[in-house]
Amino acid sequence: MAHCARLGFDGLELTVIPRWTTDAAGLDAAERRRIRKLYDDHRLELCGLSGNSPLLAGDGAEQARTLERFRGYLDLAAELQHPGETLAVSTTSSGAPEDWEAVKGVLVERFGGLAEHAAQRGVIVGMEPHVGAALHTPEQVLWLLEQVNSPALSVHFDISHFNVQGYDMETVIAQVAPHSVHTHVKDERGIAPDHQFLIPGEGDMDYPRYLRAMQRAGYDGHIAVEVSIMVQRRPDYDPLAAAAQSYRVLARAFAEAGIERPDARP
Repeated sequence: MAHCARLGFDGLELTVIPRWTTDAAGLDAAERRRIRKLYDDHRLELCGLSGNSPLLAGDGAEQARTLERFRGYLDLAAELQHPGETLAVSTTSSGAPEDWEAVKGVLVERFGGLAEHAAQRGVIVGMEPHVGAALHTPEQVLWLLEQVNSPALSVHFDISHFNVQGYDMETVIAQVAPHSVHTHVKDERGIAPDHQFLIPGEGDMDYPRYLRAMQRAGYDGHIAVEVSIMVQRRPDYDPLAAAAQSYRVLARAFAEAGIERPDARP
């Protein structure tokens, strides 16, 4: 957090899934207070929780445990948010693209139930369409939003998952960004399944074009860099260097796009 604050980041997302050092299951009350205080002391916004959970994976018992764990993430978001904040917790669907017709009713039920819990706690579920998952197209996202019809269900919009499927960037942004509560960006190269996710600045992503399209669509939230597992598996991966490079690339892109970042750090 200190490193990112020195670089100039406005906020950071908190990942709370298993195998992360900030796995929600290992955060007692004191540790949760300490993490929230770190954000405040470094004047960084807690801009969301990454709670990616395979909502469709496993048998009935495993799926029940997954849903219960995600409800715990929503409870944690409610505990961490300050008055006036409304935090979102993101998750993908899991599954495969060919599963969509068979599972779309299940996803309505599961996202709807999670949204009901989120509404009770004053937080938001951010569903993330993902390359290779059952939920992976703009049309599916809009359909699910219409079916659930809850202000506690929104979209966690990662443009990279559409770029590597070959979608036109401006078209997807116009469709999805108006319904989005949070974002991820990274860099990428190639078309799925022969694609790579990369650190910003390493691939083909046109960030100024992306930012201008997001502004036209009315999005004014955080643009959050995600370093993919593909990158984290590199033997020479340096998270501090990746953060520094990501900040340089995105800060330059905002300047090139002519978009002034709001003063998110009081």
